[in-house]
Amino acid sequence: MTNADERTTLVREVRHRLAQEGPPWTRDHEGDFETVTVPERHCDQLRDLMVCEGVEKVVEVGLAYASSALAIGEALATINRPLPRHVIIDPFQEREYSNAGWDLLCSAGLDSIATLMLAPSSIALPQLLTEGFIADAAFVDGSHRFHEVFVDLYFLRKIVRPGGLIVIDDDWWPSVHTAVHYYERNLGWTVIPDAFPGETIGVGPQGRQAARCKAFRLPDPSFEPSFEDFHTF
Repeated sequence: MTNADERTTLVREVRHRLAQEGPPWTRDHEGDFETVTVPERHCDQLRDLMVCEGVEKVVEVGLAYASSALAIGEALATINRPLPRHVIIDPFQEREYSNAGWDLLCSAGLDSIATLMLAPSSIALPQLLTEGFIADAAFVDGSHRFHEVFVDLYFLRKIVRPGGLIVIDDDWWPSVHTAVHYYERNLGWTVIPDAFPGETIGVGPQGRQAARCKAFRLPDPSFEPSFEDFHTF
């Protein structure tokens, strides 16, 4: 077994244990892990999508108990590109989650490729942009307030390379969906069909049944529309 195989096996073991037993520590809220974490099935789909894309560098907004971060880490370990990097942004990881998610990533050996930024995404993302960081994909599961989602996506479209992926969790929430819809309508983001197949889990805007996660392909080449071409959303 190669080192890459051993690394992938370890990540899978930590992921399976987290899904079956939950994290070693949770906040004092009833059902907190089940409420805030991305379910294992959706994490498997996220992993598979990242593997199919052959990603090497990923930005993730929101860590919590690390279910999605471990799935992305498994994808990076499976792909085994030369310089993998996983930048995770979560200002609450230390003070709200007692580093529960980060500790799980470390136990899976992923701290060798992962970086945790404890600043709000509205500060961390501009910092990455200033540093010239270019990602192949992003996973967004931070604040669900419209204005904060909108700002996350504004910077991520500048950080993720043309033709790359941006995956949104909880697209069925009206605040999240509305922010994303602007980028669909005005900036050429296209949905990747069947990226997250399976039963729907909620009712979205205008009563529309919706899946939890949605994946978008950024246009290649990227472009800036004229202000005269604005489409309401």
